[in-house]
Amino acid sequence: MASQPTRGAPTLTVGWREWVDLPDLGLSGIKAKVDTGARTSALHAFAVEPYRDGGVLRARFRIQPAHRDNRIERLCDAEVVDQRSVKNSGGDSELRLVIGTTLALGDHSWPIELTLTARDNMKFRMLLGRTAINGRALVNPERSYLTGRRTVTRD
Repeated sequence: MASQPTRGAPTLTVGWREWVDLPDLGLSGIKAKVDTGARTSALHAFAVEPYRDGGVLRARFRIQPAHRDNRIERLCDAEVVDQRSVKNSGGDSELRLVIGTTLALGDHSWPIELTLTARDNMKFRMLLGRTAINGRALVNPERSYLTGRRTVTRD
């Protein structure tokens, strides 16, 4: 995949929702809401278990990547890069683990940070915040799936 330049005008235009992949986590076909009102990106995760491996803080967690389907679960593991207090959509502060991973969006990919949080009551399994797309993409809020539609197979 080609990497998106970080200088100059972004060449990638995205809609208010897009299909994304998180290849470092072995995840593909996640429907994400692109939310420029949110600073931080978030991934629906549960059964989050932080642990140390050789002095490095990591987290094991489960996700349900399929939109409106809780039957499919994936176990993921990632290095924790930070812990942050983040205000949720209700305005309450919540301490969250932050992982670093690669976002693949259309033909572009780049590193992002994701907070792990329960998004059971949210329509989208992932929220793509403005920090993740800053300098890399423009958002057209009137459109969806500008980087391509997907047919997701359930295995």
